[in-house]
Amino acid sequence: MNAPVDVSFFARAAKPLTSYRKYWAARFGTAKFLPTSRKEMDALGWDSCDIIVVTGDAYVDHPSFGMSVIGRMLEAQGFRVGIIAQPDWQSAEPFKVLGKPNLFFGVTAGNMDSMINRYTADRKIRSDDAYTPGDIGGSRPDRAAIVYSQRCKEAWNDVPIILGGIEGSLRRIAHYDYWSDKVRRSIVVDAKCDLLLYGNAERAIVEIAHRLAAKDPVQQITDVRGTAYVRRETPEGWFEINSTSVDEPGRVEAHVNPYLMVSDQAKANGATCAKEDEAKDVAKAAEAAGSPAVNPAIKPLTFMPNPALVSRTKIKVPPRDHSVIRLPSYEQVRSDPVLYAHANRVLHLETNPGNARALVQAHGEGATARDVWINPPPIPLTTAEMDLVFDLPYARSPHPRYADENGSHDGATKIPAWEMIRFSVNIMRGCFGGCTFCSITEHEGRIIQSRSEESIIKEVEAIRDSVSGFTGTISDLGGPTANMYRLGCKSPEIESACRKPSCVYPGICPNLGTNHDPLIKIYRRARALKGIKKILIGSGLRYDLAVQSPEYVKELVQHHVGGYLKIAPEHTEQGPLTKMMKPGIGSYDKFKQMFEKYSAEAGKKQYLIPYFIAAHPGTSDEDMMNLAIWLKKNGFRADQVQTFYPSPMATATTMYHTNKNPLRKITRESETVDIVRGDKRRRLHKAFLRYHDANNWPLLREALKSMGRADLIGNGKHHLIPTWQPLTDGGYTSARRKNSTSAPVAAKAAAPVRLAPVKPSKGRILTQHTGLPPRDNGSGGKPLNKPSRKVR
Repeated sequence: MNAPVDVSFFARAAKPLTSYRKYWAARFGTAKFLPTSRKEMDALGWDSCDIIVVTGDAYVDHPSFGMSVIGRMLEAQGFRVGIIAQPDWQSAEPFKVLGKPNLFFGVTAGNMDSMINRYTADRKIRSDDAYTPGDIGGSRPDRAAIVYSQRCKEAWNDVPIILGGIEGSLRRIAHYDYWSDKVRRSIVVDAKCDLLLYGNAERAIVEIAHRLAAKDPVQQITDVRGTAYVRRETPEGWFEINSTSVDEPGRVEAHVNPYLMVSDQAKANGATCAKEDEAKDVAKAAEAAGSPAVNPAIKPLTFMPNPALVSRTKIKVPPRDHSVIRLPSYEQVRSDPVLYAHANRVLHLETNPGNARALVQAHGEGATARDVWINPPPIPLTTAEMDLVFDLPYARSPHPRYADENGSHDGATKIPAWEMIRFSVNIMRGCFGGCTFCSITEHEGRIIQSRSEESIIKEVEAIRDSVSGFTGTISDLGGPTANMYRLGCKSPEIESACRKPSCVYPGICPNLGTNHDPLIKIYRRARALKGIKKILIGSGLRYDLAVQSPEYVKELVQHHVGGYLKIAPEHTEQGPLTKMMKPGIGSYDKFKQMFEKYSAEAGKKQYLIPYFIAAHPGTSDEDMMNLAIWLKKNGFRADQVQTFYPSPMATATTMYHTNKNPLRKITRESETVDIVRGDKRRRLHKAFLRYHDANNWPLLREALKSMGRADLIGNGKHHLIPTWQPLTDGGYTSARRKNSTSAPVAAKAAAPVRLAPVKPSKGRILTQHTGLPPRDNGSGGKPLNKPSRKVR
């Protein structure tokens, strides 16, 4: 959404990160690693920390990890920053290890939502954690952001708590919580933090740090974009707007027709009036019977405006920068699904930094009532500022505390998330795709923020020259998507006024630039560097954009695919695709043709790896059956599949909770969305994706018979499942367990699905836009060492 960011509306509206005078502690210089103990502080000559960052992840000093980006950014401003990584949360003592911070605690659950990190989509506890040495689960608590905040407050009651990260970002208003199956309060209320930072937080964290250093009380820091906090009343000079006037949620109570006659008996029963719709029905019936339903002598009054007053009256629109939209209260959205869907829709309408207004939502009633105030989203970083963030002096490795006696980070000290991004480069952030199951837009925003070519090449050279174990292959040049680098709106004015949730759905916006030339140039320049043997693209590809540039597809296919390319059609049927805001399967077919053509021209045997979601809102059993038929027809056998995972604040999660579709105007009579609830139906949808697994055949046979599709049960090649059942347990053996890259398929069929491990999103930040590893997007959220789809 940004045609070069540096000249956009947003760049002109923000204070540059480099405009602050450095704090006096800059004299201590740069630390090789931010200290995690008193001993390390003493070695640096520090008597105290100005800021202490508490995180649920192991400390890896790399721009893929939030605590590192925030820590290094604050260090560049002159502050002394310490790290408390994965503390024991049973008491406050581990939170005192670095002493009392002079300015504030920065708290984050980590790069990944703690609940998605700890639980599967079936709410089962995970035994692993890709962000922990040794891949061992249990190193962080449930709802880690809340727990850490409470412990920090116990340790030092008078130290401000600045909360951030993905867990805070997606819970900034009252939200549906999948794990407890209820609506929870804003995390600002539960964590009792002084400020919540959401979205890309570099600007906010730098400004707040300098203001606290200048002795500004944290209670008075209420004007920073991208922040949320608790306040008691709307301040003077602000115009409060009821959210129902922004997006009418439908009639809560029936409108009265005072001219409709009702019987005395109806009045006795309390029906003293009726709906206008009912009046129309009565009138039609009366007309059909040839008798008037209402006394024609009774006429409604008509009020004529006074011309003199009309001429002097002008409609005044409140200024957007002093307008706040009041959402239905926590108590209202908790008890009324329609109002919940309405509130979620309004929040998503107010996400463009160019025109978003502040939001406010009441929590509590009477004397305990308080408002959660949410300022407009942060201004995106310019290209120069993105370069600044990624060019900070990262050690580009885990902290030495995790190394064994030989200084190695293998075996029990190995951090899987680090291993997966070790040789990859993040070139941009943000996504304008708007997929409803994905939380990237709510967190990073839909404005693409791109690094300069020079900064990207510099990082590739740094990996080549300084990262141990590098063999010449860059595993990825990408980000939330592989091919949105420098794509954006052709008009800054249109971009700043746009309120569409997606730039590519239902089709590509005519105002969106789709020129892939800058990305092609980077690919060519990077692979031409001395010592670089291969550059792969591991990020998920937005194929409907890619087909707009055949030259890009050719460049990608012939030089940057290592045999397999991940792609995410998500489904084949229009029902679920419209609820996902994903393009039709025809776009996939078009890209597949180009992929095969350019692979053949290069003399390479390469395969697409398509990913699909089971049990997404709006998916019927027939939709999953048709997808299974498509999979078999095309020769795909999914090793592991992804079940829809309702992450907080995602649009699809609202569908899941309310049965309403917030992509359209919400009314009490509006469309009802088919929701896949209950273990049995979720297992069925998953089974359709793994139709080839004999363990699923009994369930599928039963379902197909009840659906009237017993014709798909048989032993021919056109049947979906056979009539016979293996005598041994286990049935299908996955390709992964056989240590191969493919599973047997029918002759002349495409390669089978192989769900490869993915890496954490790069450049994600602590109290800011970070947190979402590629799978923490609301569709599955598996830890990164588990096979799963890449964020789009």
